[in-house]
Amino acid sequence: MPAKIYKVTLTDEERAELTALVSKGKGNARRLRRAHMLLLADENQPEGAWKDADIAKALSAHARTVERTREKCVQEGLEAALNHTRPKKKRSKVLDGDAEARLVQLACTEAPDGRESWTLQMLADKLIELEVVETVSRETVRTTLKKMNLSLG
Repeated sequence: MPAKIYKVTLTDEERAELTALVSKGKGNARRLRRAHMLLLADENQPEGAWKDADIAKALSAHARTVERTREKCVQEGLEAALNHTRPKKKRSKVLDGDAEARLVQLACTEAPDGRESWTLQMLADKLIELEVVETVSRETVRTTLKKMNLSLG
């Protein structure tokens, strides 16, 4: 197993704070478990730091959770490691206002020859063919039509 990149070294004050939090046993379960993880991963404890796999086994967690908690503690600090926040996914919209308008316009037209109605995949392919967008999935087409209360049926 490769050497740890992020090594947790708690100060006496931080260790006392975490120990108090854990020994109190009240509070958010996720926060308490992460406090346990950091205490066991601390390089400054007399026995030395535990291995991630051992910490994970002792606390019924996944080894990757232990790794991420250590990493967050080293990079962002103790409070950030204890308080879980979901990663913020910033993804730009595939279909802007003009593309959405073009999609609605297409969906309201007659279906191609041999078809009774448009399918989501046919609409996605047509948007690409007309060079409205470079790529678009049928799921994006579906959610956009749903948002506008349009149905293909």
